This record gives sequence, structure tokens and C-alpha cells, in this order.
Amino acid sequence: MIDGTIAIVGRPNVGKSTVFNRMLEQRLSIVEDTPGVTRDRIYGDCNWLSKTFRLIDTGGIQLEDQPFQKEIKAQVDIAIEEADVILFLTNGKEGLTGDDKYITSLLRRSKKPVILGVNKIDDISKIDSIYEFYSLGLGDPVPVSGAHGIGIGDVLDLAAKLMPMDAKVNYEGMIKFSIIGRPNVGKSSLTNAFLRQDRVIVSDIEGTTRDAVDTVFIANEKNYVVIDTAGIRKRGKITENIEKYSVLRAQGAIDRSDLSLVVLDGETGIIDQDKHVAGLAHEAKKGVIIVYNKWDTVDKNEKTMNEITKTIREQFAYLDYAPIAFVSAKDNKRVNTLLPLIDQVYNNVNLRIKTNVLNEVVLDAQMSNPAKSVNGKRLKIYYASQVQSAPCIIVLFVNDPDLMHFSYKRYIENKLREAFGFEGVPIEIVARKKESN
Repeated sequence: MIDGTIAIVGRPNVGKSTVFNRMLEQRLSIVEDTPGVTRDRIYGDCNWLSKTFRLIDTGGIQLEDQPFQKEIKAQVDIAIEEADVILFLTNGKEGLTGDDKYITSLLRRSKKPVILGVNKIDDISKIDSIYEFYSLGLGDPVPVSGAHGIGIGDVLDLAAKLMPMDAKVNYEGMIKFSIIGRPNVGKSSLTNAFLRQDRVIVSDIEGTTRDAVDTVFIANEKNYVVIDTAGIRKRGKITENIEKYSVLRAQGAIDRSDLSLVVLDGETGIIDQDKHVAGLAHEAKKGVIIVYNKWDTVDKNEKTMNEITKTIREQFAYLDYAPIAFVSAKDNKRVNTLLPLIDQVYNNVNLRIKTNVLNEVVLDAQMSNPAKSVNGKRLKIYYASQVQSAPCIIVLFVNDPDLMHFSYKRYIENKLREAFGFEGVPIEIVARKKESN
């Protein structure tokens, strides 16, 4: 369960990613001294005492001095809308700047709790550097050193105290699915179609990620949570920010879901951004259903569905396990095919296979098609164990993990899918050396 979201904001080169990585205790963001370096991740979960916070690193935009205030404002707007608490990071070595004051004015209007961190206070001799930041009027500055871990605990303690009571969301026992995709593919229309079909809407809850609205509804005596990530607004002409904002929302929604509906636009076709968003769900090892929307706009004959299915399989080869549904959300056509698919994928996400049954399938597969010999040695699988579901992880105990070729791992995966289904679910197969008795 996520207890709230903390966004780290500030001008370039104040050390946002260093602090982000220190809080996560792992290196997820690329850290360089060059302002505006693109990050490989902007989301991460931080465990502090008994709480789990979602962190957002809002770095990665190339900013310069005063003429570029639009970019600064877009950066801060993202954090304001997404966060429950904002860590406003400044640079104690460089001192107070005009950009710091500008960001402060935006944060003051946000009505969100703000923690003022002064970074790069690496030892007690530099503590005097924090005093000029009192003039920002954001309360007591917290001296921080992302590089050395100084003050990080103080920041997280403050965040825990400032976190709104409604930041925590608990959907235990409900089927949670997110609707993700690039702008204007029909995500909101699809959400509305789900909720129009004689459903009882229990409640509308604003999710822990702002602008991703979680709606609880009942269908066929089951409780569902649909997480709609639609409504991305253009911020001027800052294309990079629009892309980052859509990814930010999608990642947060995926993390809170059991499975994701990746929505494609049948009217405009598949583009690279579709693959990027779909890749987020795949990398998160969540269940996936591909939804080809706006089916009503497609000029079709009896072969069209098969042809488009083939194209999707070619373009999204890494999602070959995901079922494909063709719908028109706006006209509420074929949407009724989705809930049974969601139920099926949810069950597959949580599927646990009995060890004896799993071993029977794996060992039969090995006998039917033994691995090829490599330098006189052949892979031997002794036994298999499913160590986890959601995501599904299966460990194969073998004589030598280095002999497990990708193609043979793929062969075993295909045999598992033939035997147990697993439609819509990624399977991670791990080869581990069997310990001698």
C-alpha cells in the first residue's frame, strides 16, 4: 500500500536525482553534473519506517536562465498536480537564485505541503549556507546532502507528518485495472463505457496520483477499480513535458493495478509512443490486455481483424502473451467483451500452480525436447518451483544455469502457457544451480 506521493522539484543542478536515488537506496535516475540530463526512471517507491512513499523525480528538462520560465513552470506544475507533499530542493553551494524564488511563488499557490531542502550541505562547516533560504517563507530549511545521505531521514520524517490523511488508498479484495495509452486514444470514453453498463458506482476516489481518477464499481457481484489516466493537458508547446507527463501518469496507474488495458487508436494507427506506454506495463510485470479502440472508424472486411491482429503482434512482439480486444468505446460496442477478459487475466495474474503438477509439465517438456549440448555439456532440469505470483516467477533448479539458452527458456515458457494458460501474464523463468546435498 502506498501511503502518499512525494515529488522532488527544483531548478537544474540542485541534486534532485541524487536525493531521489538516496531515498530509494538504489540508482534509478541517471546522475550527472550537466543540467537537464534525461532520466531513465521518474518513479520509485521508498520504504521509511512503517510507511511506503511513492517518489517522483521531476528532473530531466534542459533549462537555462530567466527567459525560460515557461519550462520551469511546466516542471513545477507536474509536481504540484501529482504530489501529496513536495520536497523543494535548492543548492546550498550556489545560494538563492531568481529561479528558486519563482518556483517558491508557484508552490505557495498550490496549497500543498512543502518541505524546503537545502542540498550540498556536506558537513557542519557549511550549515550557514541555509540561512538565506529563510527569506523564501517556506518554513525552516532542512540541510541535506544527497551525496552523503545527510538529512534524508529528517526529510522523510517531515513528509510522514505532513502527508494528508486521505493520501492512503486501500482496495484490498478488488480487481484493479488501469487504462493507459497516449493522449486522445479514447481512455475516458472507455472508462465511461464501463460505468454506463448498468453498473452501480460505489464511490469516486481521487487516486494517490493526481488526475488519475480511481472509480470503484460493481459488476456481476464483483468489485472493480478502474484507474483512468486520461485528461492529459498540453502545457504550451513543450512537447517533452507532455510526453513525460503522460508517462508519469501511466507509470503511477500501472503500479497501483493488477493489470493494464493498453489502448490503441484504430483511427490513427500505431505509433512509437504506443509502444513506449505498453512497454511500461510489460516492464512492471503486470497483466496486459491490448484494446484496439475506435473500431467503428476502421474501413473493414472479413479479413481486417486478422490483419490488424498480425500487425499488433509484429509491432508489440514482447506482448505476445496479451489478448487483443477490438472495441468502440464511444458507441459502447464490444465493450462487454472486456470484463470477462479482465477477470481471466486477473485470475491468471494470481494463479499458483501445484509444485507436483508444475514439475510434471516441465520434466515432460525436457524429455520431449532435451536442451542441445554445449561443449559436451547439456542442461539438465532437476525440478521447478513457482516462487511467486503477481508477477509469476518460476525457478528451474538445474545443473548449470549458464547452459540455459534463451531459446530453451522460451520453449519451457511456451509449454507452461500450453498447459496452464497464463493469457495476459508475463512469466519470468529463473535458472538456479541445484545445491548438492
